[in-house]
Amino acid sequence: MRTLKEAEIGETVKVVKLRGEGAVRRRIMDMGITKGTEVTVRKVAPLGDPLDITVRGYQLSIRKADAEKIEIE
Repeated sequence: MRTLKEAEIGETVKVVKLRGEGAVRRRIMDMGITKGTEVTVRKVAPLGDPLDITVRGYQLSIRKADAEKIEIE
């Protein structure tokens, strides 16, 4: 399975599964990233961290460590 960290700039992907436990998983879900949600990668910072994404019509930045916990298709 690919993770959100591996998605290309401009690519729209669908969330398949959230890995992780406890507070980390809850924080990702609170941002609106849940199973079945479409996510578009807008840009990546020069050093690769963070990623700017669009979720449910709004933009947010997410750390690479958190993006690794989001499986996509």
